[in-house]
Amino acid sequence: MPMRMNAVTLKQLRALDAVARGGSLTAAGESLNLTTPAIHTQIKGLEDAIGMKLIQRAVDGAGSELTEAGKALRETALRIEDNLSQAEATLSAIARGQVGRITLGVVSTGKYFAPRLVKMLQDAHPEIEVALRVGNRSAIIEGIERGSFDIAVMGRPPRHPPVVAEPIGQHPHALVAPLGHPLIAKADDLEQLFGETFISREEGSGTRILMSRWLDRVGDGRLYDTLEMDSNETIKQAVMAGLGIAFLSLHTVTDELETGRLALIPAPGLPLMRHWFLVRRESERPRELALRVWDEIVEMNGAFLPHPIPD
Repeated sequence: MPMRMNAVTLKQLRALDAVARGGSLTAAGESLNLTTPAIHTQIKGLEDAIGMKLIQRAVDGAGSELTEAGKALRETALRIEDNLSQAEATLSAIARGQVGRITLGVVSTGKYFAPRLVKMLQDAHPEIEVALRVGNRSAIIEGIERGSFDIAVMGRPPRHPPVVAEPIGQHPHALVAPLGHPLIAKADDLEQLFGETFISREEGSGTRILMSRWLDRVGDGRLYDTLEMDSNETIKQAVMAGLGIAFLSLHTVTDELETGRLALIPAPGLPLMRHWFLVRRESERPRELALRVWDEIVEMNGAFLPHPIPD
């Protein structure tokens, strides 16, 4: 039976998403202020149009879950919702007399300079509205893939989805400790260094990967203890409290270094210098407005970045 995609409605797609989020037809109905039979009718109509089963009983027997076909269609539904949201925001910006609106995604480490970047863009182009969205690396990559962002700023471009990437400024990483820590004056003592607890972000984060590679290189296979925390702010507080030392982007600790609440450990090979990148999805032709903002950010040559390392 041929698919009839032109028969698919937004109500049906939203019902499918609600089932995925709520785990049952009843929960989906409650979230959309519809009855369970109404949700069932929407899903049935969607399955008839697609010609495939989209929901099934959950493995544990409680509630419903999406089939593989349902999951694939839900991804499309989420992209449609993102595009509609973008369109609504752009039309609202035009109604306010602005040329348009772009959405800028920034990884969480970049939140320490992203507001300044947005301010510089708005000062240069008050006719453009820039919406800032901050998230962890996984959330930003997912947003790029779904088309939630016009452009994004991150420290390491993803392999998937394929992206266009351009460096926009240096991104230093180093070890920090409380002021007066013995390693500040004796950073070449590897035994003492590897006897410390390294407070770090979650596995898979860009900073954690850099830290692991650096420790493996300078330590020649030495083991070390880590204490995982979920944000840079928590890590900084933990270091200042004496729970350990941390390998961080220096753009996250500029204020603490300037005020003496933290200090750099001058360990071998540090700071590691990486780059911030501007990225956009390769498979999608960007809007002219997004390209205009892209070029503006590149021309800034990192002027919006902090300078945590003394000359």
